[in-house]
Amino acid sequence: MRGSSPSRSVPEPTVARAGRDTLAGVTTLLVPNLVNPSDGDPGLYVSLAHEGSALLFDLGDNQPLAPREILRVRHVFVSHAHVDHFIGFDRVLRLFLARDRVLVLHGPLGIARHVEGKLGGYTWNLSRDYPFVIDVREIRPAGVTRVRFAASTGFRPEPFGAAPFDGIALDHLAFRVEAAELDHGIPCLGFAMQEKARLHVRPEALVAAGLTPGRWLTQLKRDVRAGLPDDALVPADDAPSDRAVFRPRGELRARLLLEAPGQRLAYVTDVAFTAENARRIVALARGADVFFCEAVFLDADRAEAARRAHLTARQAGSLARAAGVQRLQVFHASPRYATQPGALAAEAEAVLQGALEPDVPEDAA
Repeated sequence: MRGSSPSRSVPEPTVARAGRDTLAGVTTLLVPNLVNPSDGDPGLYVSLAHEGSALLFDLGDNQPLAPREILRVRHVFVSHAHVDHFIGFDRVLRLFLARDRVLVLHGPLGIARHVEGKLGGYTWNLSRDYPFVIDVREIRPAGVTRVRFAASTGFRPEPFGAAPFDGIALDHLAFRVEAAELDHGIPCLGFAMQEKARLHVRPEALVAAGLTPGRWLTQLKRDVRAGLPDDALVPADDAPSDRAVFRPRGELRARLLLEAPGQRLAYVTDVAFTAENARRIVALARGADVFFCEAVFLDADRAEAARRAHLTARQAGSLARAAGVQRLQVFHASPRYATQPGALAAEAEAVLQGALEPDVPEDAA
């Protein structure tokens, strides 16, 4: 945790909100944007294009997000419970409270206790008719434990199961979220999001086949991502089943869909620059299209960074270079650099581009 910034302006979008990769011509599913400017509270909002839902990474100050954006969130991933990563829990709670929804919250060791503490700060004698539920999943290397907090019971904690942890925090039909435990003096999670496939309908092929666009194309893409059999007959229009045109799924896939490798995003914040952290971060961010990485201090202040278990911009650039990422987006800057706009990003980019020698953890073998 470091001092908070007075900045409240909405940051520039990290990538285009349209969800389209103009180089590949393929619609992307994951559309990420930092919640705050680089010197504000950490947070990453990932919209799932064309699905009407979103993921949220960290719960710091989230006022720049409109209520409608927060209400699209289905899963929240919390790196750790320092105040600048968790104070926004209350706003999310208030927006969801009277809704018939289950919000899944993933976090490190102790996160269920922190959620219980937050909920315990309020009185819930009038919540018995509310259907809202928080499903907390506490991630540790040894396994994942789940605790349910239902508004109807006054948010009384109800443990309901445990499972081994294989590195995957969420396995969705179209993407997965990976997690790794890192060291910030306390357990702190880093995350990566991997799109399973990027699919684009070829309009010229659709015309050539004499087919009309419709909801059936969305279902076709879902089926392909799910790996369903190619020889099955599926609708090729939106007509009722007794009048629909059916074609083999494999034929439609081959003729109509352009397939490309899925996008990969990584999010890491609040970590010490140790050899073990570096190894885990590089594995998490390997080949990422965008790596969102904290850069709290400049290299000149590396002693302060080490004391506070944070990264310098040079260290962030070193991790990004080792991971072979396509783009590095630094954030979580200390307010001390308010008069040096762009200095942290420039130092990190210099390492990524080879103009500055990478840093190596002092405890590296």
